[in-house]
Amino acid sequence: MRITRASIKKSALGSNNQLLALMGMKPGSEVKNKYGAKKTGKHASKKEARRSAQLELMQKAGDIQNLCEQVPYILIPTQRDDSGKLLERQIKYIADFVYERGGKEIVEDTKGFRTADYILKRKMMMFFHGIRVVEV
Repeated sequence: MRITRASIKKSALGSNNQLLALMGMKPGSEVKNKYGAKKTGKHASKKEARRSAQLELMQKAGDIQNLCEQVPYILIPTQRDDSGKLLERQIKYIADFVYERGGKEIVEDTKGFRTADYILKRKMMMFFHGIRVVEV
């Protein structure tokens, strides 16, 4: 049986803090995401933080313009019934970086692992908005 925080909370054995200590975990410790990426400041990963720094330098050098981070694109809007009750939430794609180079808008995503959700949203960006997402 795999021991998790949830199973510890359900357990009647001792306090949670004692069990966490036995597992080698600190009470209230952060858990990495399922791909092992660790947040770095405002960025989702070290790779994304490095790319942000590169793009900021490129903007200062004049290679790119209008750099923006975490830009949302609505793929499917919220759906409500006639009375306004929520039926389905919107689906959106959040681009890591959007900038202009040579008069063209570039939408960029820093990827360590391509999830099925990401691949679907990338295809929807192309179909609905005509935007090709550049993967770095």
